[in-house]
Amino acid sequence: MHIMEGYLPVTHAIGWTAASLPFLVWGVKKLKDRLRDDPEARLLIAAGGGFTFVLSALKLPSVTGSCSHPTGIGFGTVLFGPAIMSVVGCVVLLFQALLLAHGGLTTLGANCFSMAIAGGYSAWAIWRLGGAVRLPPGLTIFLAAALSDLVTYCVTSVQLALAFPDPVGGVAASTVKFLGVFAVTQVPLAISEGLLTVLVMNLLRSHAGEIVAGFAPALKGAAR
Repeated sequence: MHIMEGYLPVTHAIGWTAASLPFLVWGVKKLKDRLRDDPEARLLIAAGGGFTFVLSALKLPSVTGSCSHPTGIGFGTVLFGPAIMSVVGCVVLLFQALLLAHGGLTTLGANCFSMAIAGGYSAWAIWRLGGAVRLPPGLTIFLAAALSDLVTYCVTSVQLALAFPDPVGGVAASTVKFLGVFAVTQVPLAISEGLLTVLVMNLLRSHAGEIVAGFAPALKGAAR
């Protein structure tokens, strides 16, 4: 979800921005290093950013007038790692706030933390874990994309619950309510995103297998 402009209290907006900054600083360094060592990588990084932009710009009406979105973070994370993808995701969210009115500038830090950082690092953990236990790459990509989407929405629910705790049950009760609001549409969206990510990755490997393997060696010659 994109938390809309002005929805969070000022202290929360500042806090989430501060929490995101260290990850973004590290991501910028990793991105500069990657582009210095491999200038041709910018084309695939741009493609990953475009995939994230298009997918996360799509929205499906949820209950109570809110919307659910895919994130597109898992695809780029598998190829570039979570540090670079956190920067790419933040840029995507910035352009969506400016051009599409999805999210906002005051909530950019919170949206970046939930989608680009929590989503990216969870996708990377799932991708590495799947490789460690020798799951098929296609299944691992599916799990990384689908579960990181759900992690994003869990973190967003916690962010909203912290800002607007339930008068009776507090943050915990409010978190459960927000999770319930989005689960109806987000679970099928996460599954769809996982399947689409596998499809796009297979197409990319079919046409640029060596380039993809240079980013993610585990995909070289792997069965689809």
